[in-house]
Amino acid sequence: MKIGLVRRGYSRTGGAEAYLRRFADAAVAAGHTIVLFSERWPQEEWPFELVPLASTSPRSFADAMVVLRPRDHCDFLFSLERIRTCDAYRAGDGVHAAWLERRARFEPAWKGWFRRFNGKHREILALEKELFGPRGARGVVANSALVREEIVQHFQYPEAKIRVVHNGVPPFDVAPDARAQTRVSLGLKEDDYAILFAGSGWSRKGLRFAIEAVNLAKVDRAVLLIAGRGNPHTLPKCGQARFLGPVKDMPPLLAAADAFILPTIYDPFSNACLEALAAGLPVITTAQNGFSEIIESGVEGEIVDQPNDIPALASAIKAWSDPDRRAVAKLRLEILSTQYTIAENVRQTLAAIQALR
Repeated sequence: MKIGLVRRGYSRTGGAEAYLRRFADAAVAAGHTIVLFSERWPQEEWPFELVPLASTSPRSFADAMVVLRPRDHCDFLFSLERIRTCDAYRAGDGVHAAWLERRARFEPAWKGWFRRFNGKHREILALEKELFGPRGARGVVANSALVREEIVQHFQYPEAKIRVVHNGVPPFDVAPDARAQTRVSLGLKEDDYAILFAGSGWSRKGLRFAIEAVNLAKVDRAVLLIAGRGNPHTLPKCGQARFLGPVKDMPPLLAAADAFILPTIYDPFSNACLEALAAGLPVITTAQNGFSEIIESGVEGEIVDQPNDIPALASAIKAWSDPDRRAVAKLRLEILSTQYTIAENVRQTLAAIQALR
């Protein structure tokens, strides 16, 4: 069949963009044809059919999709964007209404009040309501049970029409000496305990809580490596923190680390955590991260109920400072990661599409 894909924006380093390209390659290999509906995707970065649309906002893009009549161009419409209607919607960005609710718990009340009058948020909320309404998506592919439950809770969307397909990760492939070389380049000693935080959007991903937990834990030779873009001056002081800035090549840095921490306020399913799992790192995260569904707390990492539970995060940091415990977990994590491959993700997604068709 001819599958129409929908993604408004484009980023060379975006996770959704990487997912779409991998999915398109696999779908074509399976005998399907692909067309992409997008506002910003450059033709030179897309080897398949591309239908450009003009828009200035989420709502105007959804309107442009209606005017275009996408089913004149394809047999099945699979959207990664909040639009008014489609055959299947991939809820990879989570539920905006749920994110705003969680966000409001960790910021001053005036910010939440001000956000209610923000045009972009209002447009996204209205589109979500339409997308999960009676005339919206015929089916949903969610990347976690967390997202599935939020869709049902907020919109009374039928649970039977939602299929959970967890994200996939590429094989973890680094040179045998990558760990030693990267630690030398970072000035780390052999017995330093390197805890890695990776990602931008520091407020949502809970970097403040990670720093406070490292300060409270007071673990000897602990170092918090922070990869990503943000303003360090807005965060608590921490003598054990090192700000690395944006890092393009993550595998060597993951190889150099001993544990991974992401005390996120909201994450539908963190790819950064999945990459850490593939690298054999115990992951300290929260129940607000869909990734937490695939690990066992205390065995392959630690799941903290609330991102601002600093004593619980500090306790987890201490617990995973034991090298012997990490060595046992590493074997389990590497085996577990083989269940969450890109190939398996694409296979399950194509199966969901075939079932809906």
